Amino acid sequence: MTTPFAPTSHQLYPELLAYLHHRASAFDEIPTERCADLARLADYIRQRIAASQPVRLTFICTHNSRRSQLSQVWAHVAAVCYGLKHIETFSGGTEVTAFNHRAVTALRRCGLQIQADEPNASNPRYSVSLSDSLPPLVCFSKRYDQAPNPTSAYAGVMTCSHADEACPVVMGCDLRIPIRYEDPKIGDDTDQEAQLYSARSNQIATEMLYLMSLI
Repeated sequence: MTTPFAPTSHQLYPELLAYLHHRASAFDEIPTERCADLARLADYIRQRIAASQPVRLTFICTHNSRRSQLSQVWAHVAAVCYGLKHIETFSGGTEVTAFNHRAVTALRRCGLQIQADEPNASNPRYSVSLSDSLPPLVCFSKRYDQAPNPTSAYAGVMTCSHADEACPVVMGCDLRIPIRYEDPKIGDDTDQEAQLYSARSNQIATEMLYLMSLI
């Protein structure tokens, strides 16, 4: 059973708050089989919380540039919205590239405030803020086992089929679970680019809110 969406007292940016309310109203659009996978991950989170252990979620795709980054950000936002403490979100790849600027732009369209420390760097670090009262989430491309990502006692969430198949063993994780998303990269440099990135961001935001509503 899900918890009704009622964000905590943190002063979320108004545009972001409106976006989240809209996404939380779309839980019934999540396919049944995906709800089952999300429920399995929710069980893991509940068990860790019940044991007074920190919850660490590492979202993994091949290049750590799009889907895993979007998942890390929206899982973090969702945990904050539902007032869930001691949940840390991470992302990583089987290779290192950069947080794709198109995915960054899609997040900005949702009301998140994002700044790059060195915009022209090959792999910039982005500070992702959802409220002036909370520290930003720092995002950049890295391997899934590279700092600051955990190397033990975490859930490895496989967000793309290539990484899921190419990385059958995720070292140190308590749970390895595939929750795959289609790659918005297929829209790069086309008239559908913004639409596809927003659609994928919307899907991930909805599913991460649903996940945290189960805790």
